[in-house]
Amino acid sequence: MFLSPIHASFILAMRWGVFQEGRFLGKVLDEWIADSQEFVHTKLPKLIVIAIIAFIFSRLLRLVTHHMARLAETSAAGLERLAEVKTMAGVIRTTGLAIIGLIAGFMALDTIGFSLAPLLASAGIAGIAIGLAAQTIVKDMLNGFLILVEGQFSVGDQVRVAGVSGVVEALTLRRTAVRDADGTLYVIPNSQITTVANLSAGYAVATVSVSVDFSAHPDAVTELLKKIAMDLRNSDEFRDVTLDDPKVLGLDSVKGSQMIFPVIFKTRASQQYGLVREFQRRVRLALEENHLLPGDPNRVFQHREDADAAGAAMRPEEAAAPARDATTIKPVESNPFSGE
Repeated sequence: MFLSPIHASFILAMRWGVFQEGRFLGKVLDEWIADSQEFVHTKLPKLIVIAIIAFIFSRLLRLVTHHMARLAETSAAGLERLAEVKTMAGVIRTTGLAIIGLIAGFMALDTIGFSLAPLLASAGIAGIAIGLAAQTIVKDMLNGFLILVEGQFSVGDQVRVAGVSGVVEALTLRRTAVRDADGTLYVIPNSQITTVANLSAGYAVATVSVSVDFSAHPDAVTELLKKIAMDLRNSDEFRDVTLDDPKVLGLDSVKGSQMIFPVIFKTRASQQYGLVREFQRRVRLALEENHLLPGDPNRVFQHREDADAAGAAMRPEEAAAPARDATTIKPVESNPFSGE
């Protein structure tokens, strides 16, 4: 039977009595055996308990994040919102597992007997340096996490954030991408988002101010606008867009020769623009059909009698020219030599 050099050396050392009690290697071996017994008796159970607790917490964290994703899938949220919830669940799971592993590692090192003071001091100094260098990134991620948790806005919503208006195209923990009506894409760090105006949340209220000439009767104009608004409300195209009956407030103000009649529509979010355009088109046709003039702040309204009197007063008096006597007309004098 062939023996390796290590086995052969160990057999020779045992035969020569190198590991006998009282010798150097014998004392070392005894101390190793004592330390192993103490480790198995006191430290190993603690390490096993730490590992079991870390495993339980990691499983609970995975279950919670998986349940979040399942709830988002079963709810009526859109695909964009589902993707955001899954992203947030993944971030929570990864961060939680890192924290659990870090704490378990420190506890294991302390149980084995390593001194954690130098390690914690070094980690504290490194953490301060990293925090000072990347504090803006930390703010971006914290604010992005709050935006996702609170559901302030999501991908596809029309918003006004950080002085920019447009549609949200992308949303992460660090940044928000908004594209405006001109097609320009703005990338906004989440730490700069302090006030959010979500134009796609809930409902929208559109107010249309109709201007009619002063010569029209206010009650007749009010009834006409009510009819137009209700016809638009009950039409097949906008029946599902409007959420309530339109409100015609009547004569609101008079500016020069124009009267202002506000009309209020309550519609679904971001769907009021087509309704407003159609209402203005119908108002234009109705004014022409009922022989009504649109309001004009530069037009001056006068009654016919007052206008005739004012025109007569402004005309200058024309005095009759006296007839001329033919005998007083001087003959035309000319030079007989030149003919001039």
